Order: sequence, then structure tokens, then C-alpha cells
Amino acid sequence: MKHLLGTVKSDKNPKTAIVDVTSFKVHPKYLKRIKVNKSFAAQNDLNAKVGNRVRIEETRPISKTKHWKITKII
Repeated sequence: MKHLLGTVKSDKNPKTAIVDVTSFKVHPKYLKRIKVNKSFAAQNDLNAKVGNRVRIEETRPISKTKHWKITKII
């Protein structure tokens, strides 16, 4: 299973949190590191709040957009 670390960006929907995951990619020509952000909708059973660092894990599809689950609040 895939695990990612991110920050909760929104918790307005019931039982759903939007988690922002930051990673770094290397530009193919200039070889400079670029920060890339991606947002994931995750099942929020642990009641994570905005600003919390969380660990998310890939799961079976829970809804149309949710394929991740919050497993730990760091």
C-alpha cells in the first residue's frame, strides 16, 4: 500500500478532509528541484483539523473522489 505525508487543507465536508501533499521533482533540462503540490480527498475518521500533519494511506474507492484514508495524525 502507498503512504503519503501531508497537511490538512480543508475539513468542511463531513468525514472528508482535503490533504495537500508536497513533493519535489527535478526539471529535466535545468536540473533544478521544483516543489509540486497535489491535493487528495481522504476519509477523515480521526477528526483531523486544518493545519494538522497527517499520514494518508491508499484504500479501495470510498466515493467518487475518495481513494485515501487518514491513518495517523502527526
